[in-house]
Amino acid sequence: MMRRKARKLDEILEIPVELSTNNPKITVVGFERVLIENYKGIFEYQDYFVRLNTHIGIININGFNLNLEEMTTDDLLVTGKIDSIDFEETEEEGEEN
Repeated sequence: MMRRKARKLDEILEIPVELSTNNPKITVVGFERVLIENYKGIFEYQDYFVRLNTHIGIININGFNLNLEEMTTDDLLVTGKIDSIDFEETEEEGEEN
């Protein structure tokens, strides 16, 4: 009941859902840049593969010459030749907020 009221208030105030929850926001710019906001950590990093942990599951970024740039505790910019991005829902994180 409390969550429903909080979501309604967020809608009225036009607060983006990624700010009121911990859902990741992914911004793709062309085939060379991906900005991930609200990530929890880096599982794996190679120059062809990046695996990130988020509050709702795992984000996989595949490509060539991938670099981690402009890392903060909440945001991460991945640059390089991006081929694909896919998602894995984890068992414990699969519940709706």
